[in-house]
Amino acid sequence: MIRGKKVILRTVIPEEVDYLYRLITDINKKGPYWHLQIPPLNKFRDEYRESGFWSREEGRMLILSLEGEHVGEILYFKGLDYQSGYEVGYELFDLAFSGKGYMTEALRLFCAYMFAVWPINRLQVNVMSDNIASSRVAEKCGFTYEGTMRQATFHNGVYHDLKLYSILRDECPPLNSLLAE
Repeated sequence: MIRGKKVILRTVIPEEVDYLYRLITDINKKGPYWHLQIPPLNKFRDEYRESGFWSREEGRMLILSLEGEHVGEILYFKGLDYQSGYEVGYELFDLAFSGKGYMTEALRLFCAYMFAVWPINRLQVNVMSDNIASSRVAEKCGFTYEGTMRQATFHNGVYHDLKLYSILRDECPPLNSLLAE
């Protein structure tokens, strides 16, 4: 468990798998930018049984408020074989949690943790070009805008441009400096 000043990050426990499935597949509560694909429940459960949603190739942590509310999730996954590091994705489970600084702290903690535990030098985030809030989160966490990939993702029936942001190991604060006392 990683405790910050506003959020707690931790891996998923077995009793939460079905609840988490409901949270990530409730497209009525998702914001306009999170992908709408719904995985089959049995496949979701199998993935948890196989890896606990945490492996060298990909993983996820829950973002909890200090009061224990399930605020969102943060994910990492390996991109192309020739790229170093990981791509990071994040989402709030309900728009009621937006604008409170939860995601900024979660991303900052998560990146510091990833650099502390994996011998990687780079993390990247792809943001739909009109997702201003997510771009701000990345920028507040020290990510650098590298460019726009034109019509790189298909979402809700339309192709969208993706803005690419990255952060390097030496640009990220050390994990111990971000932990709550």
